[in-house]
Amino acid sequence: MKRPSAASGDELASVVPAFVEMTDRVLYGEVWEREGLSRRDRSLLTVAALMTANRHQQLEAHLGLALKNGLTVEELGEALLHLAFYASWPASVTASRMLFDIVKKREAEQG
Repeated sequence: MKRPSAASGDELASVVPAFVEMTDRVLYGEVWEREGLSRRDRSLLTVAALMTANRHQQLEAHLGLALKNGLTVEELGEALLHLAFYASWPASVTASRMLFDIVKKREAEQG
């Protein structure tokens, strides 16, 4: 599986090559490819974990990956609403804004 663009940038390989290699090989090559959960389900879990932990720098890339892995905008919106009551309202607002921006960017690229 190809990692999301912001998960660990190729530019990091110049300073932490082992980290980038392990991210690609272990996280996206082994963990994401395990049987038991679909990529779609792993994406939903990852979005939830990143949002609740306020890891917004990586959340944007994983929202885009979630769409590629079969989640719909409506499903992601519902997840972000649900998480607002468990994680925090501000975290959900930030994640919702990111999802909005991703959707608008995709629409502009397609249109």
